Amino acid sequence: MATMTKTKTKGEITSGADILVQSLVNQGIEVIFAYPGGTSMPLHQALTRFKDKLRTILPRHEQGGGFAAQGVARSTGKVGVCMATSGPGATNLVTAIADAKLDSIAMVAITGQVPVASIGSDAFQETPIVEVCRGITKHHYLVTDVNDIARVVKEAFLVASTGRPGPVLIDIPKNVQLDSCVPVYDAELNLPGYSFESPLARPEQINQIAAAIKLAKRPVIYAGGGIVLAEASEQLCELVEKTGIPITTTLMGLGTFPGTDPLSLDMLGMHGTVYANYAVDEADLLIALGVRFDDRVTGKVAEFCKHGKIIHVDIDASELNKNKPAHIPVCSDVKFVLEELNKVVEPPEDISAWVEQCQRWKKEDPLKYDTEYPGITQQLAIHELWKLTAERDPLITVGVGQHQMWAAQFYKFSKPRRWLSSSGLGTMGFGLPAAMGVQAVMKDRLVIDIEGDGSFLMNIQEMATCVCEKLPVKVLLVNNQHLGMVMQWEDRFMQGNRAHTYLGPIDHPEAVGQGNGLGPQQRYPNFVQIAEGFGWGSCSIKEKADLLPALEEMIAHDGPFLLDVEVPYQEHVLPMIPGGHSVKDIIKE
Repeated sequence: MATMTKTKTKGEITSGADILVQSLVNQGIEVIFAYPGGTSMPLHQALTRFKDKLRTILPRHEQGGGFAAQGVARSTGKVGVCMATSGPGATNLVTAIADAKLDSIAMVAITGQVPVASIGSDAFQETPIVEVCRGITKHHYLVTDVNDIARVVKEAFLVASTGRPGPVLIDIPKNVQLDSCVPVYDAELNLPGYSFESPLARPEQINQIAAAIKLAKRPVIYAGGGIVLAEASEQLCELVEKTGIPITTTLMGLGTFPGTDPLSLDMLGMHGTVYANYAVDEADLLIALGVRFDDRVTGKVAEFCKHGKIIHVDIDASELNKNKPAHIPVCSDVKFVLEELNKVVEPPEDISAWVEQCQRWKKEDPLKYDTEYPGITQQLAIHELWKLTAERDPLITVGVGQHQMWAAQFYKFSKPRRWLSSSGLGTMGFGLPAAMGVQAVMKDRLVIDIEGDGSFLMNIQEMATCVCEKLPVKVLLVNNQHLGMVMQWEDRFMQGNRAHTYLGPIDHPEAVGQGNGLGPQQRYPNFVQIAEGFGWGSCSIKEKADLLPALEEMIAHDGPFLLDVEVPYQEHVLPMIPGGHSVKDIIKE
């Protein structure tokens, strides 16, 4: 069959499947992560007819495809797209959809569905996926008329990418894919009550913020993922330069302000820096920009910034006063607020003593690790990776767990959209497929996934995708043979009792909470052999002297590469504020 790449004209009768794929092309989509099945086969047949305009990547699991789509969205700011069949294919997307919802990621998930006549009959591979996802999508569609497809796709992309971004689900029964009509790609939208206009702060609100800054004695800027989504990093940096106010960021906000700048207090919260948490605790003014006062940041809410007034700017009105009351709540696009504020803001009259205090805290309690340990610690591996690669401006993805927090602490980001982390949902298995998605749209960039062994195993099948699609992702695997973060809580709060957090053979002493470490012969699984089986380059190290040469080998390799680093399982992520506690309970040692 000849490849059809020409744009459909308005007067041609076209199948629903072709209308959907043409609509994706019309939206400028260049790559889709799609896994076929019985009810999505017409869509996949259509994708083959558009292969010159739209690259289809076959993930090895639908969840991997969902996270790869997120990798596209998080790194580029564009909408990521994934597709699956009905039933188990659709439910395998649920975690990625929920993850996108919590982190405000623009994604369109397309699912096949059983024919309309079979809906509700418990047909083979039927699930009511719209109902399943109702609470974890920004919007959702069940398309029952082929004439609606072009309009629905257009609406889905607009909803996903405007206001506070989020995932949109399009569920299309198989008979609708096979039906045909004359498509109208510029059909009138049907979104009653939805506004595409971003809310903008009023002039008096801008002046009120400026006045509060002028009067502050101990101000702190608290910046989050909203700065990334609004493309407002440049304006944020200008505000800091104009005012000289110290700044801390959330996990989602890393890179919005250079981590190497003297005014950077780095990350705050449960595993944030001592100095960031102290500064927020003592601040008389907290300027919260594009944040949601997540519990991992606030701890005990009543004690968070107890002595200060709070300015809270967010595009989503539902976030204002939701978790923490604000003295000056502003529902607005945060970039607009910063642009207008920078026109009128004046620095506080004298905060030199406050800045000096913040610098003193920074000097007294820096992020640190045991440099005398004879082997390789997780922190050392990540810190050396940063020193080696910072000038190459790589994109870093992570799984979820201890390694995620150490990466946030010891890899210093200077620009936004270089740090991709499942932050709100905290989904293990995010790192590798997200890196895969980034590499698919940024083929010449260095993309590194910093992983823990538990998280890596969750979506390890995507190693096959990286080879088949020629995606040269690099994986730094800090391998401690444990579910490290849960194990840390066991050590701190459960007398070290191991409750299924050891990942090795069940007859090993550590499996029942005993043992003094792991010997090389006990390390399981053998990730080097696994990598070789998938066609990856790989090596395994445990000696300090081997770290830098191995990192250089990983980076220089022209295909995907796994560096398995043996690290101690006894390491804890510090500082740590226990859940529900305040900065007064911070654990430093």
